[in-house]
Amino acid sequence: MAKVSVLILAKNEEKFIGACIKSVKDFAGEVVVIDDFSIDATAKISAELGARVVQRALAGDWGGQQTFAIQQAKFDWVFFIDADERSTPELSAEIKKILAADDKKFAYRTARLSYFWGQPLKHGGWFPDYVTRLFPTEGSYVTGFVHPQIHHACEEKNFPESAYLVHYPYRDWNHYFNKLNFYTTLAAKKAHEQGNSANILDMILHPIWASFRMYFLRGGFLDGMIGFVLAGFHYFYTMAKYVKLYYYGKENVHVTEEAEDV
Repeated sequence: MAKVSVLILAKNEEKFIGACIKSVKDFAGEVVVIDDFSIDATAKISAELGARVVQRALAGDWGGQQTFAIQQAKFDWVFFIDADERSTPELSAEIKKILAADDKKFAYRTARLSYFWGQPLKHGGWFPDYVTRLFPTEGSYVTGFVHPQIHHACEEKNFPESAYLVHYPYRDWNHYFNKLNFYTTLAAKKAHEQGNSANILDMILHPIWASFRMYFLRGGFLDGMIGFVLAGFHYFYTMAKYVKLYYYGKENVHVTEEAEDV
């Protein structure tokens, strides 16, 4: 049977890294944690659970960090998992089947079932949320800062929906809004670099459509209160993205202050 290097990028994940590593023990040939110089016990816990810890600064380049992780792999297959994710027994069983066949013509995408406040988010576009995670090591690399793209020479296949990753995207509301701020800023920056701009209609119409689509067309209402709340906040996420794009590059001038002498 072929072996797989399980790769985890982490920073200050002491509360979550242990459960993540334990969830992949059933199929991992090795676990490699690329630690962004955590100041908590992330590296210590990882090492105690048998992971090989390599420290490297992320420096805002997620794709570059993932490429570095691939370069550390000892085995012919790599599997990426985040510290806030857990492999289910069903997914582990599917991965072992792939390793037994060892057919490197394929890369595999797995569904993710996200939980927030103890509730699975099965609607509103949250599930199955397929992501490419298992693929041959040789010749693979990753590009992109925020939403990286994995490059490989394989045909992609999906694991069954029943074989999914459990995902805990938000620890609490503070974490949610921090992510909202972070990702809307990066989205505005990317749109600006692509030559796009925004106007007041973008700020009005896009948020309405995004929230309506999540709640009604994608069935977010079926997730109850949390579905309603997340659809409402998706309105503000989308509006913030276009507001930031509109003001991107503009200076917030303090008009009551005297100009500094040049």
